[in-house]
Amino acid sequence: MIRNLWGIQDVSAYLGVPVGTLYQWRSRGFGPTGRKIGKYVRYKPDDVEQWFEAQAEGVI
Repeated sequence: MIRNLWGIQDVSAYLGVPVGTLYQWRSRGFGPTGRKIGKYVRYKPDDVEQWFEAQAEGVI
């Protein structure tokens, strides 16, 4: 099954963190891997879910 890419708002809602936090994480090399497509950052849902599962409890 093909899943659509997630935008920053989608990842923010999934993780329950503000959009600004995602941008800070990205600039610091932390957080799920996003890819720049034009002026937009897009995420593969599987990458976000795997990143989340790999986090130790209480890190986020």
